[in-house]
Amino acid sequence: MLLAIDVGNTETKLGCFAEERLAHTWRLTTEPRRTPDECSALFLQLFGQSGVAASDVSAIVIASVVPKLDASLETACERSFGVAPIFFEAHRQKLMPVHTERPEEVGADLVAMAIGGRSRYGVPLIIVSYGTATVFMAISASGDYSGVAIAPGIQVSIDALVGRTAKLPQIALEAPRTALGRNTIEALQAGIVYGFVGQSEALIRRMRAEMGVEARVIATGGLAEVVARHTKLIERTDPHLSLEGLRLYHASL
Repeated sequence: MLLAIDVGNTETKLGCFAEERLAHTWRLTTEPRRTPDECSALFLQLFGQSGVAASDVSAIVIASVVPKLDASLETACERSFGVAPIFFEAHRQKLMPVHTERPEEVGADLVAMAIGGRSRYGVPLIIVSYGTATVFMAISASGDYSGVAIAPGIQVSIDALVGRTAKLPQIALEAPRTALGRNTIEALQAGIVYGFVGQSEALIRRMRAEMGVEARVIATGGLAEVVARHTKLIERTDPHLSLEGLRLYHASL
């Protein structure tokens, strides 16, 4: 069994693959200060609750954008599963050419998503990841990672707005019936939800024009559904693209 781990700035996603089938998934809050003991305890707790034997894990692959956590994860994997993990590095992998000026700066999670998305949906493709940042990735008709646009994430934007405005409350991420809010809650929901829908549609259209093709659009990330349900430009959501990309990377080794 392969354990794939995608360490993001806000959340860490874990997935266990039995052959090519994603059999189990978990999500954790990313905490850079976690010790190897804490990581081990979490691993074993998750596996125990799901009825999965740690001894079934024969390989581990990790994509991480939180370097402070890497050493703890490596030690915890060796302790919990008896397996030394392989770290996925975007600029060293050979599955997808990264045609940016500095490939070494591209996040491992983004390239893993791109590899997973290309495998599942073909090319050309635009993947929009709604996480700590909102990231728009372009995969060309030849299958290359050809560029990216990065905007502040939905929750980051909400936290910044509420944190700097004394009287604004935290809100549920739901779209109101109209863009004309009749109270503070509706006004915030309209601005945030429809605002991010508009941002997404504008960037998708601009990227399609620059790519010269009507690329398919797939959304991923924890807040993908918030936007996807309000625009026809996003074809569907898929929460496990990065895990699938890590599986494909391991299979290529």
